[in-house]
Amino acid sequence: MAAWSAMGVTRAEYWDEQAASYDRTTGFLEPRLFAPARRWIAERVSGSTLEVGVGTGANLPYLADRATDLTLADVSPAMLRAAAARAKQVGVPVRLVEADTAHLDLPDHSFDTVVSTFAMCCVADELAVLRELARVLRPGGRLLMADHVESSARLGRGVQRVLDRVTPERAGEHHRRRPLLLLETAGLVLLESTASRWRLVEQLSATTTPAS
Repeated sequence: MAAWSAMGVTRAEYWDEQAASYDRTTGFLEPRLFAPARRWIAERVSGSTLEVGVGTGANLPYLADRATDLTLADVSPAMLRAAAARAKQVGVPVRLVEADTAHLDLPDHSFDTVVSTFAMCCVADELAVLRELARVLRPGGRLLMADHVESSARLGRGVQRVLDRVTPERAGEHHRRRPLLLLETAGLVLLESTASRWRLVEQLSATTTPAS
């Protein structure tokens, strides 16, 4: 588990603190940027599904009729409790796993689909996470991701650079990452991608590289 030594706060502790207010904090962006990406992801989900960095479970209403069984993972116990409450509310049975996304205590080739939405911007090592998600995917399975990424617009990139400088270190937030560019290095093959206007949010579907 990564920690910010200057603040003495672990990732789990930071997100535990955010859990109660997270949905209010993201309320403005949810219908404008996040919900369309969640629908795109949900349309491609099938079979045994793992969602990592589940947060408060905002994807669950979209996944209710898609996954045959659903495992939710997060580094934060408070976030997992919020997700469990939402799962109960929408009537989705789930299994909960408290884990860092880069170190999942799950067997190889366990899932038909792995979902990650708006979480890669906060992980300590995005390549390590991608490799771990590839590990738990079954051959032919699909990794489905959505995140805010480096904008395609010059003005957007400038704003993101400023945000990177002013965001508190303890948040671990990165505004100019783009996981799509690391797929090949992580042993994944891009199947499909799309993005919002100015590429503020990007969605992708990928699968594991066939064994040689």
